[in-house]
This record gives sequence, C-alpha cells and structure tokens, in this order.
Amino acid sequence: MNPWRKGTSWGLSGLLLIAVVSGCGVVSTDNQTANPAGTTAEKKDDGKLVIGMSMDTLKEERWQKDRDLFTAKVKELGGDVKVLAANGDDSTQLSQAEQLISQGVDVLVIIPHNAEATAPIVEKAHKEGIKVISYDRLIKNSDVDYYVSFDNVRVGEMQAKAITEKVSKGNFVYIGGADTDNNAHMFKQGAMNILKALQDKGDIKIVYDQFSKDWKPEEALKNMENALTANNNNIQAVVAANDGTAGGAIQALTAQGMAGKIPVSGQDADLAAVQRIAEGKQTMTVYKPIKAIASKAAEMAVALAKNGRVDGVSGKVNNGKIDVPSILLDPIAVEKANLADTVIKDGYHKLEDVYKNVPKDQWPKP
Repeated sequence: MNPWRKGTSWGLSGLLLIAVVSGCGVVSTDNQTANPAGTTAEKKDDGKLVIGMSMDTLKEERWQKDRDLFTAKVKELGGDVKVLAANGDDSTQLSQAEQLISQGVDVLVIIPHNAEATAPIVEKAHKEGIKVISYDRLIKNSDVDYYVSFDNVRVGEMQAKAITEKVSKGNFVYIGGADTDNNAHMFKQGAMNILKALQDKGDIKIVYDQFSKDWKPEEALKNMENALTANNNNIQAVVAANDGTAGGAIQALTAQGMAGKIPVSGQDADLAAVQRIAEGKQTMTVYKPIKAIASKAAEMAVALAKNGRVDGVSGKVNNGKIDVPSILLDPIAVEKANLADTVIKDGYHKLEDVYKNVPKDQWPKP
C-alpha cells in the first residue's frame, strides 16, 4: 500500500460526488463492467493494492484493449484495478478522477482527454499522497510523476514517410487529431518534419491542414470533404493522424471515386483499418503494440504503489512545466506487405478477420 497517502475523509460532499458522477462514463472493476445503475464498489480491505485508471474513452476498440491488458497485468502482479471512462468529456473525467482519489487508490493512471484540463487532477491526487502516471498521452503543465507512451514524433514521421514513398509530388492534405490532445501535436510535428522539407523544395504543396475535434471520424470526413471541394479534387496524398481520421478521409474519397487511388496513412492498427489495408483502400497504419505499453504501465503502477518510485527510467519529456520521467516505446509501421508479420503474428488480429473482405487466394501464406 502507498505509505505516502494521507487519510481521506469521505464526508457528505464525497458521498454526493459519487452519487453524481458514478452514472457518467463506464465503471469497470476486475475487467468487468460494474453496476451500470450507478453505484460503485468500495475499496477492498483485503490488503491488495488498488490502481485507479481514469480513461478518456472506451468507445474506440484500441482503448478497450488497453484497459483489458492493463487490468490483467495488474492482477497478475497481485493488485486490483478500478476503471472509469469519461467518453470524451473533460468535466466528467475530472469528477471521475476525484472519485477514484476519494476511494483511496494507491496510484492513479490517467489517459487524458484534454492535455491541459487534466492538470488539476495531478494536483488533487498529490494532495492525498497519490502518485500519477500519464498513459500514452502526456498531461501538460503539471507535476505528473511518470509518463509512458510511444515515440509520438516518430509516429508522425513514419506516417509521412510512408505516404511520400508512394507519392513524392503534388497536393497533400493533413488530417490531424484532437487539438486538445498533446499527442496530436506530436504526430503533426513528426509528419511536418518530413513534409515541410519537401514543400520547401517545391515538390509538394500542403493545401489543407486541420485538426479533427475529439478525433471523431465524422470531423475528419468533413475536413476531407472541405479539402476536396477547395481543391476541385486535385489531391494526391493524405496524411491522417490515426485510423479513425483515416476512415473519415477514406469515406470522403470513396464518395468521389478516389478511394484506393490516393495514399492515406493511419495509426493504431484498428481492425477496420487493417482490413482497409488488406483491401488496398488505406496505405498504412502505425502499430503501437498495446500489450507492451499496457504491461509496462502496469509494472510501473505496481512498483510505484509498493516503493514510491519506478527504477530504471532514464528518459525525459517536457510537459511545459517539468521534465517528466518517461518511458517511450518503439512504434511499428505496417503496410500490406508486413500485415502477417506484425499485427497477425502478434495475435493482435486474426488472419481471417483482417482478410475477410479479400478473396482467399490473395491471403498471405501461413
């Protein structure tokens, strides 16, 4: 148990808080959705350490995998996990994090919806002696204790490099993620490391560059429609920040009979995206082995709960306030040629699921 945590008084306000927020988002304990009616389980008194996980959303396939793998690893290490998901709402995430803090979790792991808005959560947790790990997305302008993610600038570079290897001249579109997500800015930074050099040479022209609110595919669809309209469909390539925005872009291209003719990047190796890659509609995705980050985060959380520190962390990432001790894992670029050797070989997706829309004689040999 965390020796630094102060005693927490529930009080009437705490009880009212739980009554209000427990109906928001998703409550998950021991890898199961718990009590959708709104009540929450009290912290166990069996001596097990308890890790709180405050998630932006569980609406996307990728985050469901993170939750399940993280929870399984913590349980393997002898702890329990309480999960709350805000489904993209800043005030809900703040309230849910306060709920987890009030329940006396030993460590709080946060996947922020808004890099800035979640900063007060860190302060509130520290007041109760609870240390905080920022998971995948960095919490900005805070004293967050640790950060675990992938090299997100590298992700953007991989996306742009894969597209420019297919098309090295013409009009390019950049479809970004959520402006409120620090990762979206890092992906864009990486992509522009590649694209701007080509633009400066006069080889390409970035004719459209917009973020997509809350990473929503429908926002990416609107962005891509606007880009096509503004340029009379004279678009040669699309760098999209993740698979959801790629899906929105491809929907717009499909409506114009351009899908499969215009290279489009992505990220996360969502099933729908790797199916599009197998079909030739999407050029690539960036696979970030979720098991690796979930397992590493679980190990960090348990070590932090037991010892108050995580050993062997040498990296640093500045969040606008401090240099946060960080572990950055390596992403993997995935195209049609290496689908079998990456996401399928790792068991992330099944061969028959990835190629379900492709004639069987075109499936890779086992």
